[in-house]
Amino acid sequence: MSLRKKEVGVDMGLTDDEKRELLDLVKTTVESKVRGLKPPKFEPVSEKLNEKRGVFVTIHKREMLRGCIGWLQASEPLYKTVTNMAEAAAFKDPRFRPVSTDELDFLEYEISVLTPFQKVLDINEIQVGTHGLLLRNGGRSGLLLPQVAADRSWDRVTFLEETCRKAGLSRETWKDPETEVFIFSADVF
Repeated sequence: MSLRKKEVGVDMGLTDDEKRELLDLVKTTVESKVRGLKPPKFEPVSEKLNEKRGVFVTIHKREMLRGCIGWLQASEPLYKTVTNMAEAAAFKDPRFRPVSTDELDFLEYEISVLTPFQKVLDINEIQVGTHGLLLRNGGRSGLLLPQVAADRSWDRVTFLEETCRKAGLSRETWKDPETEVFIFSADVF
């Protein structure tokens, strides 16, 4: 499994070996579950894999989104959160049917390990390609990872509008004084 360098997010100090280990864990978790097997027991090789971090696991099939689920603020070690989100992305994303055995050879996995969230006081703080957005208004919320805006070449305003849309809100809701906007970044691999 190769690690491709992304031009988004931040480096959170995970080594290439730790990243490979997490990606292998995602793949093993999905493949074991599809085949009705129990994933092998995982023993983390470093303390960084025991840190509590928010994580998103994204699955692509032939370069198209196939599942993406995350946990904003983890209460378990990173490796356990990655395992849980891998299973959720493959089998519980309501936008897709569960992954099947005939798809396994076509799947690619991506992990986004999140930084803490910071409230935005001025939209000029938002750096497309570095930050992801979490937007909240009236009981609704939407989140887009840093790579989403970068992959689509969005500008800051489009990123805000699309995050509103993801929350099921009008595209202009980010301008509402009741709307809370948070930025975060991620180590994407």
